[in-house]
Formats: sequence, C-alpha cells, structure tokens
Amino acid sequence: MSIYAISDLHLSLGTDKPMDIFGWGNHAERIRKNWVNSIKEEDYILIPGDISWGINIKEADPDFAFIESLPGKKIISKGNHDYWWSTRKKFDCFCEEKGYKTISILHNNSFIAGKYTICGSRGWKPLDDDNFTEEDKKIYSRELERLKLSLKEGQKTGNQLIAMLHYPPFDSRHRPNDFAELLAEYNVRICVYGHIHSRAEEGWKDESIDGVRYHLISANIIGFNPIKLRLETNVDYDIIK
Repeated sequence: MSIYAISDLHLSLGTDKPMDIFGWGNHAERIRKNWVNSIKEEDYILIPGDISWGINIKEADPDFAFIESLPGKKIISKGNHDYWWSTRKKFDCFCEEKGYKTISILHNNSFIAGKYTICGSRGWKPLDDDNFTEEDKKIYSRELERLKLSLKEGQKTGNQLIAMLHYPPFDSRHRPNDFAELLAEYNVRICVYGHIHSRAEEGWKDESIDGVRYHLISANIIGFNPIKLRLETNVDYDIIK
C-alpha cells in the first residue's frame, strides 16, 4: 500500500468551465493517464479540495464518476471552489446511491490508511491577507477548530499522522501560521496542501519546518501527476521523484 496526493483537480466534466484558458489543456485526461500508470487499487490518494466546478452535487456527479473510475481509495476534503459541498452525511448518501465505493470525505473526522491516519481541514486565507475581514476571522477560527478535532481523533489511533489542507498553513510571507503550529503540536509528520497555482517557489514542493514535512500538490504545480509520499519510519520524509 502506498499513499499518493494531488489537489485542485478543477474538473468540469458536468459543466462548462474549461481550464484550458489557463493553459491546462485537457488536464483531466493527463491526470487519468498519470494516475492509472502508477496507482494501484490498494493505494490511497489524498485530494484536499477544489475537486469539481459543479455548483451542486448533480452537476459535480460526472466529476465524481471520473474519480470513482480511477484506481485506489480516495480521501477528499473541501476547497474554496467546491460549491457542490453540503454535509458529510449527504455526500455519503450520494455515494451510496451512485454505488461509489472508493471515495470518502474528510470533515471533522479522520481515516486510517494502513499504519497511518489521515487528518485535516480546509484551512483558510492567512491573517495578513490584504482583504482579510471579520467574516474571514470567524471562518479561520472555525477551520482551526475543525483541524484540532480531526487531529485529536487521529491521535487516538496511535498511528503516525498525515494532514491534508486546502489552504497553505503559512502567512503571505510563507511563515508557519496557526494551522502549522497545530500540526507541529500534534507531531504530524507530513502535510500536503494545494490552492496555489502560480508564484510558487520550487522549494515549497518539498520542505521541512518544525518537524513537519510539507508538500505543495496543486495539480498544475506537480504536472498533473499524483505524488507518492515516502512513508518509511526510519528515514526523512520526502517525495519519491
């Protein structure tokens, strides 16, 4: 069993929202080819947000059918553009109705993946964002609490923790923020995050801060090719190139 990660799929198979205006081309097909060439049915794939452009679950269904058709067990969480999102219970019912058996939603909970436990939340924009409002402050605090709940639940398993966030756990100058402090407090070993599509520095793809290994995994940043996380306990954590 291996664990892979890719964020910000921005699929639009059920709606007219092509990403080729950003130079992505037929990125769904690129993702599919890369995915099936490396990922096996027993593997886990972490997808932290911005999954579908569908504005409701009906519009997003073709995108989830696409994800379901790919090998592996997928754990998804919310991004800022996942307008289809409702509740975990409704999504679980949707998957049951559609017969989707390989997609699980991470929201105020955690998942065991072999010897590891997957935790996380959406996160939010940094406090020093130029447009940060009082409403943003409420969401920021709420997402911090959701991350804490997930980490507390995950900690009970006794497994090593892997976190998935949509927003980077850094401020606008790439300094660790409150989310990163929580990850370090709970001894998270790996954190994957997305949201960033440009102006990313090469070093952000693979860096260690306060004992946490961080990987930026936005689809276009990693060439639409899910990364495989190094999980051995006796070596430093890294991406397998």
